[in-house]
Amino acid sequence: MVDPVCVLTGAGEGTGASIARRFAEGGYRVALLARSAERLAELESEIAGSRAYQCDVSDLDALREVLARVKGEMGAPRAAIHNAAMGGSRFVLDGDALKMEKMFRVNTTALLVLAQETVPDMIEAGEGSIVVTGNTAAWRGKPHFSHFAPTKASQRILAEAMARDFGPKGVHVAYVTIDAAIDTPWTRPTFFPDKPDDFFAKPSAIADEVFHVAHQDRSAWSFAVEVRPFGETW
Repeated sequence: MVDPVCVLTGAGEGTGASIARRFAEGGYRVALLARSAERLAELESEIAGSRAYQCDVSDLDALREVLARVKGEMGAPRAAIHNAAMGGSRFVLDGDALKMEKMFRVNTTALLVLAQETVPDMIEAGEGSIVVTGNTAAWRGKPHFSHFAPTKASQRILAEAMARDFGPKGVHVAYVTIDAAIDTPWTRPTFFPDKPDDFFAKPSAIADEVFHVAHQDRSAWSFAVEVRPFGETW
């Protein structure tokens, strides 16, 4: 038997790398998609059975081409994780329409393409999973996040439509909301240099939950899943 394939967008430092490691530990060969060739090379050398594919998911034609290469070189994925994200803080009157449209491509339209290129094979196989990593911006609009929040909200709604469409066909779709500051090499020193360790969500713990959700028994599937540190106010 050949190990199944997981395709992961946003395979960068932090959550993406931890998800890649967790799926590899769980018996998958991981297709790593990210913009940074240097980071991809590091992960590919670290994770046995993985393969790196440099790709900017906002380039939808390039994304389709890369996903076709993944299928041809590694096999049809049985799991797809959309972790790629583009953020940015803007008030409405300071907005940049073109930047907002690019956020939509990264956060939402790329998810549509990911599903179109992977789900038909999952349906044919009678099994598969798509998990999207989201955040609380998908559930509430705040003034300073006038660009980001709409793109994440649309991402969540698209994922819900996918779950209702593909679930009866054997493909599990879930949306994992991360209500936390994630402990990454850049998050802590840039935004929260004085916070204690338990303020942050650990990327490895998030990855464990993503893997768990992707492998739930089909008699008890979840769609909307929330993760947060124990001390987080919500």
